[in-house]
Amino acid sequence: MGGVLQPASGLQDDRAFETKSKLTMADMKDNNGGLFLLALGIVAASFILGNKLVEMRKAGDMISVTGSAKRPIVSDLIQWNGSVSASDDTQQKAYAAVKAYGERVAQFCRENGVIESELSMKPAITEQIQEYTNNGYTTGKILGFRVYLNFVVSSSRVEVIEEVIKRSDQLISEGVPLTAYGAQYLYTKLADMRIEMLGDAMKDALARAKVLAESSDSELGDLRDARMGVFQVTPRNSTDVSDYGYYDTSSKEKDITAVVKASYSLD
Repeated sequence: MGGVLQPASGLQDDRAFETKSKLTMADMKDNNGGLFLLALGIVAASFILGNKLVEMRKAGDMISVTGSAKRPIVSDLIQWNGSVSASDDTQQKAYAAVKAYGERVAQFCRENGVIESELSMKPAITEQIQEYTNNGYTTGKILGFRVYLNFVVSSSRVEVIEEVIKRSDQLISEGVPLTAYGAQYLYTKLADMRIEMLGDAMKDALARAKVLAESSDSELGDLRDARMGVFQVTPRNSTDVSDYGYYDTSSKEKDITAVVKASYSLD
């Protein structure tokens, strides 16, 4: 019997697969396009967000610097401290002896150019001389008395007093029991100079901050914080410093250093 010829089943499958493949490729193209646009959007968003974060970070940035100022000074006040002492079996005898020594010191100072207002004789100080055992314990017995008489020479005539100090060995050669200390050199205008030097130190801090800001491609903004550091008064060309400040009195020629710490915003 004659019949209608049917396509082979394998041919139908091939055509169906071809049609399905074409649809799948189209879908993939559409999906890839979407993924590309999505990725592009993420990159763009990241770039914009990154720039905003940088801008926000720069707006909140601060720069901290230390400024300093140094000036040389020459001391305008000298002080010389010393004492004489005497010991005897009674307090009266010891005091009489030390009083005589004190009068000789005053005479010596006058002879060498010290005026009356520059010399100050302090009240006498008395101590008991006690007896001790070989073990270092006191027996309660008083052997005698020792009396001290302290004096201070203070003057703005620095060179004159320096010469007096150099000649003070004369007293020792005469038998005067002199105990003297080295001269102390002071500067009386330090308080006024501190104010000026703080201004100079702030100028130095500002100059340093500008250099650092320019090196980071930023502009220096407003001053946000400023703190005064300690003052250092050191011998000339010395590197001695202290966290609590340093005040040298042993040298006539000194350096004063002022330090400030300042913080500025960056624009």
